[in-house]
Amino acid sequence: MRFAQAALGLRSRWGKMAVVPDVHVRICAQEIIKYDLEIKALVQDIRDSPGPLSLLTELNAKVKVMFQQLRLRIQDLEQMAKEQDRESDKQALLAEVENHRKQMLSNQTAWRKANLACKLAIDNHEKDELLHSGDSSIRHRKMTKEGLVQTASSITESLMSISRMMSQQVQQSEESVQTLATSSRTVQETNEEFKNMTGTIQLGRKLITKYNRRELTDKLLIFLALALFLATVVYILKKRLFPFL
Repeated sequence: MRFAQAALGLRSRWGKMAVVPDVHVRICAQEIIKYDLEIKALVQDIRDSPGPLSLLTELNAKVKVMFQQLRLRIQDLEQMAKEQDRESDKQALLAEVENHRKQMLSNQTAWRKANLACKLAIDNHEKDELLHSGDSSIRHRKMTKEGLVQTASSITESLMSISRMMSQQVQQSEESVQTLATSSRTVQETNEEFKNMTGTIQLGRKLITKYNRRELTDKLLIFLALALFLATVVYILKKRLFPFL
């Protein structure tokens, strides 16, 4: 029930934010939601797992595959956002990408906590068996060198996995900062373009006004020249036809 509610919440949030009616974008968003829910389910299985370590290792392997697929689909969605023609669609998709990345970081944190809780439960269970078991052979098998080596190897692998997850979180944080910086530069460039367009419009208005004034002056000069010409013609005709007047 909890995962169904999470799915409805993610779909509702996508429906409010994504405004681009692109089939590829919708498919990519649905796959992101699917991987997110599968990761949550696996993390819950890890948290509830009673052991042994082999089962925990198997669950962690599945979670790693799901995270890899989720990361690739988020990158695909980001690329689709950058290819949008309208700036509003682009910004809406980039905001959705950022939300998915935050959700992925939250899932990674929950994954790490679930691993720690499961290993603590397994350790406590083994301690209880050692303390309450009266069978010396069982105690001997659990304390053999092979068991210690396997436990040390598992702990080392878990620490390396946690280290890799922390490194990925740092890298994703850097990518988020870079994305925000790029968005800021885009907004500034758009603002500069609007300012340039405003200056061009004002200059065009001044030129049109000046042209209208010159056109009026030209018409007045033509009218004066025509009047002078007609007056000259009348004067000449008067002198020719009525020379004694």
